[in-house]
Amino acid sequence: MSEQVSVLVERAGAAAAAGRWQEAERLWGQVRLREPDNVQALFSLGVHAFQRGDAREALELLQLARTRSPREPMLALTVSRVLRELGQVDMEWSAIVEALQIDPYFLPGLLGKAEFHERQGRPRAAADVFRNALKVAAGESQWPQALRGRLVHARDVVQRDTEELSGYLAHRLAATRSTVDAVTADRWDEAASILAGKSRPYHSHCNQLHVPRLPAITFYDDALFPWMEELESRTEVIKGELQSMLASRGDEFVPYIQYRPDDPVNQWDKLNHSRNWSGFHLYSHGRPVEEHLSQCPQTAEALALADTADIPGLCPNAMFSALSPGAHIPPHTGETNARLVAHLPLVVPEKCSYRVGYDWRQWREGKCWVFDDTIEHEARNDSDRLRVILMFDVWNPLLNAAERQMAAELASAMGDWRAG
Repeated sequence: MSEQVSVLVERAGAAAAAGRWQEAERLWGQVRLREPDNVQALFSLGVHAFQRGDAREALELLQLARTRSPREPMLALTVSRVLRELGQVDMEWSAIVEALQIDPYFLPGLLGKAEFHERQGRPRAAADVFRNALKVAAGESQWPQALRGRLVHARDVVQRDTEELSGYLAHRLAATRSTVDAVTADRWDEAASILAGKSRPYHSHCNQLHVPRLPAITFYDDALFPWMEELESRTEVIKGELQSMLASRGDEFVPYIQYRPDDPVNQWDKLNHSRNWSGFHLYSHGRPVEEHLSQCPQTAEALALADTADIPGLCPNAMFSALSPGAHIPPHTGETNARLVAHLPLVVPEKCSYRVGYDWRQWREGKCWVFDDTIEHEARNDSDRLRVILMFDVWNPLLNAAERQMAAELASAMGDWRAG
């Protein structure tokens, strides 16, 4: 490209950007006079012709540009737009397909394909392609202004299709679902939700020791914990010791999240050093807090009933966990799937809820549950009162005695390596 042509191209682009369309078209015409095969000029003149309402001239110019630059997806897609105006539906579709054959991840091409399906009365096919377009697009805050309206429409179509599909699957599964037990039914409810795109699979993500080939189970069957019923029977005496600690040693309920100023806090910024989520620790990272245990002898005796996990540097942990009114513990994952976490609810107002993976539950005072905290989980206290539970670590019952020893040895070795 000569220097003179480069100047004309720059001036034409500036005129178009300023909305001076006639000036821009005149300048592109001058570029084409000097370089008849200039693809940028052919494309721009084709767009100007289309804006003027001359679809046939636009098609001629754009096809010339395609001939000179056959691997440019935007040229094929722009031709499809002109063909739509001319009512040539089959050729329009072929041009869209050609654009995506050049680049299957071409975002305007994916949007054009989905919109074509919409115009042809195929809403489900359109929703599928819109899903792909949204996967290709950057995060919503980074959507280009030129495509934002179309991407908002794509998002709305996908959300509507997801809800309709979710309802349809629930209806189709209803009869079969009634034939299986509750635990199995929950599994298939989640499978349908994932299939509809309403939720995603939740896997185990361990921050430290990951034991491969253990299933990612959210809430474990109570029958796997023979100590549970006896521990639940002691709820009132444990609650009594909790209330004494709240009254006499409330200042020893310390923030559960305590990152140093030089640590990245990520999702914990609102709870870092905040008493909105605080704990009165009985065991911490494998060590007993003797002073607190001596103040809560009935609770210590009840904890001794459990199959307490013992992994150097990690557990046991046990504490009275207090969540303030309006507080939210954000989604996060735990340290190791060799251990599980148990909750014994002690003070639970209404509007307190807990999620592990796909499963939301409500605490009930005196009813224990055990879950895998390496699956994403979160807690909410949407009430106007304090919520308190006894939280403690137990072994994953799917590990035998030898494997438990292996987990302890691995953690110990890792600790020694870091210390060395």
